[in-house]
Amino acid sequence: MGSRADLDRALDVLLRFGAAMMHAGDTAFRVRDSMRRLAHALGIERLEVELSTGGLTATAWREGEAATLAREIGPPGVDSSRIAALESLSLGAAPGLATATLEAELDRIEKAPPLHGLLPIALSMAVASMAFSYLNGGDLLATGAAAVSGGIGQAARTLLSRQGFNQFAMTALCAVLASGLYCLIVIGFGVHTFAFAHAIGFISSVLFLVPGFPLVAGLLDLTQHQTRAGITRLFYGVLLTLSAACGMSVVAMLAGLAPAPPAPPPGAIEPVAMLGRALACFAGGYGYGILFNNPHRTVLAVALLSMVGNEVRLGLHDLGLALPQATFFGALAVGLGASLVRGSLHAPRIALTVPSIIMMTPGLFAFQTIVFLNQGKALSAIEAAATCGFAVGGMAMGLVAARFLTERQWRYER
Repeated sequence: MGSRADLDRALDVLLRFGAAMMHAGDTAFRVRDSMRRLAHALGIERLEVELSTGGLTATAWREGEAATLAREIGPPGVDSSRIAALESLSLGAAPGLATATLEAELDRIEKAPPLHGLLPIALSMAVASMAFSYLNGGDLLATGAAAVSGGIGQAARTLLSRQGFNQFAMTALCAVLASGLYCLIVIGFGVHTFAFAHAIGFISSVLFLVPGFPLVAGLLDLTQHQTRAGITRLFYGVLLTLSAACGMSVVAMLAGLAPAPPAPPPGAIEPVAMLGRALACFAGGYGYGILFNNPHRTVLAVALLSMVGNEVRLGLHDLGLALPQATFFGALAVGLGASLVRGSLHAPRIALTVPSIIMMTPGLFAFQTIVFLNQGKALSAIEAAATCGFAVGGMAMGLVAARFLTERQWRYER
């Protein structure tokens, strides 16, 4: 049992486990902790791991023997169900675990089919796009067009992804398809000048392309000193965002879109508006829960967290708080809520929080950034991009703050 060959085999299976977790979209610090729990169960005395989105390297020590192996991960992905299964496997591992048993469990998890098919995923994104448009001020035409184009765009992305299409090219193509289809629908109904409501619908049509998982996971990794994995994840998310922006820019230029000013906050909370927003946030969160391959019980929790977090965000913004600060408190509410329910659901925290905050995306400012850049108005584009960036930062930092408040390992260096 203590031979070098046995150690090599055990370490190879551990690397396979870690690669599967990283490929599914889990954070690097969770992958490292899970691998160390499994290493202890396999009788490995010490394990050191270096991770990035492209590969991982580990060194293991047992009974005077040491082994170092590396493994490639492959293109990143997102699969909340697989993250949950892998984390549950590591948490349930007991000393005396056999390498063959771990291999068999990994085979079972990797062969599990997706929980949702093409049609439910496309419909979920149609509903999420519709909800986002309504939530941010889109009219009936913009909301309906966003639902159609968002659902078709997500269906195209799913099909291309299953064929192994390059992720960055796929993102740009789907951005062109969804936003272009949206413009054709709106123009077909006689709209030739995009008002505020139509601009919201334009952004809503490509909401499914927001790389929430890699951006949030990258920031969380950086706060846990997983610098290499955090930076590579952040750059991956930024490149996906730029790919989507390039596709949308082409459509915005061809359609001759002009930026629309945001509506001023009402200065008070209106009960009727709160009810409509709550329903929209619930529907949008439910759609994103399905997109990330969560079981229905977790999807329901995501929808409720999305509703609560967005009501906090929009309510504070209605009362006059700036959007980035209001977004921070909305994301904080989501993070605290996830801490309360994750144990009973046996769901990874990231699978609850990321889908719940995507409805907080500052869509109008992203639209203004793209259009102003197309028009060569650099200062206006920078101003819109700064507001957008701070709001997105507020989303991520709200989740980080919730972890500092609820998890001791985040409050102290190890």
